[in-house]
Amino acid sequence: MAHATDGQLYSAWVDLLGWLDAEATARGLTFTKIADFPDYIYRMERPYDLPTTVMSVSVGTGGQPLLVAAVSPRHVDLKGISLRLMGGSKHWHLHAGPEGGLWEGKRAFTRERLGLLLAGAVQGVA
Repeated sequence: MAHATDGQLYSAWVDLLGWLDAEATARGLTFTKIADFPDYIYRMERPYDLPTTVMSVSVGTGGQPLLVAAVSPRHVDLKGISLRLMGGSKHWHLHAGPEGGLWEGKRAFTRERLGLLLAGAVQGVA
């Protein structure tokens, strides 16, 4: 499997951020930024060239995160996106495909798949 460029990964991350925000809103959950990229925080007066400053977010309810999503910072060699369910051992490692989009191994990771994950997380705490 060929690796995507950093630009493709960070573009896919921006798409995922939009999906997370929309899916959280549709379910009455919170969408919260956790952290910015370290190189954004310490860039001083240099221009910032990634499509977002956000490195990690959470989707939660009642002040508690249900799912945490994070993308690798620029200095990491094998970059990816991680999704982790809180209070359990379930996690997903996503990568950008050379043609674009997010991939979970050999399977495309879609907004519908994200919706199923969030629905399961909400059901698990109900």
